[in-house]
Amino acid sequence: MPPTDLPPQLRRLWRIPEPETRHGRPSLLDTERVVEAAIVLADRDGVEAATLPKVAVELGVTAMSLYRHVGSKLELLELMVDRASTPPRAENDERPRTADAWRAAIQTWADRLWDLYCERPWIVRVPVHGPPAGPNQLAWLEQALGAFVGTDFTWREKLGFCMVVNGHVRQSVLLTQELAAGRTTEKQAEIEHRYGRTMADLVDADRFPELTSMFTAEVFDGADEPSMSTARRDFHAGLTLILDGIDRQQRTRAADPG
Repeated sequence: MPPTDLPPQLRRLWRIPEPETRHGRPSLLDTERVVEAAIVLADRDGVEAATLPKVAVELGVTAMSLYRHVGSKLELLELMVDRASTPPRAENDERPRTADAWRAAIQTWADRLWDLYCERPWIVRVPVHGPPAGPNQLAWLEQALGAFVGTDFTWREKLGFCMVVNGHVRQSVLLTQELAAGRTTEKQAEIEHRYGRTMADLVDADRFPELTSMFTAEVFDGADEPSMSTARRDFHAGLTLILDGIDRQQRTRAADPG
């Protein structure tokens, strides 16, 4: 039984009906319809399109009528993100049962989150104003924390690891989007090759000795790959570094519990 004194925002986020205080004909509009319409706009035209006036046009109502169901643009975005972030349903209990199984579990979680953000790229463009509070966002966190079942990490450590991995996924997808937005019809290898050659001509070895060495080492002369393949490879490379750090912390603790 949910508390009776929940703020309206949390009631709407958790889909808990408001106490009945009015009589007469029920409204044809509700929070669910407002949020669904906003998600349709964001899926189609990006998060910038999901404004209250545009949602009102989509639903054929006045903008002022929406405020009975959504308190503000900020609340609308929070509702949208939570509704659109349904976590994948595991067929079985995937929580690891040994101290070393966490790595595969958290990598699977990160890959699923990457897929969600690529499917709905507008989610990573919604500013984060606080900790997760909606049921779907908490379900994602529950799955991430479940990856560390069987380890001796503290709750603070587990939460910190989840935040770091989530931040890496989010930033990786956001960077992929921004690079794609600025990409021309050239292939990725052509863009990188031209960049490397141009920078090699521009940088001064006295001012930028390390960059000079890097640009002359043909780092940007790799074979061409599809852009998303390259992005996912880079994402996994960064994720491996994070997981290696967690693994080292676990092994150091096991070797010296004191």
